[in-house]
Amino acid sequence: MIIKRGSVVSHTGANEWGSGKVVEVTPVKATIQFSDGIIRKIASSHFTILQPADPVSFVPIPVKVAAVKRVAVKKVKKVKEPVVDDTI
Repeated sequence: MIIKRGSVVSHTGANEWGSGKVVEVTPVKATIQFSDGIIRKIASSHFTILQPADPVSFVPIPVKVAAVKRVAVKKVKKVKEPVVDDTI
């Protein structure tokens, strides 16, 4: 099988990963985003265990919306006033 960017594949040794979409290919490895939400790098020596998969079978994990970061409010330092002795 020829591995190219955008192809949908499955790993014959790890069916629990689901189908994966190839996001990058180099002469040494392929980076694949699997349906379980994990991006894995597969060495080119292991391309033989990747099989074509139905493009409909790839279900990407939705991108999580970043939580709103709370901004800390700075506390105002209280200035200590000198004690005045009125008894003199």
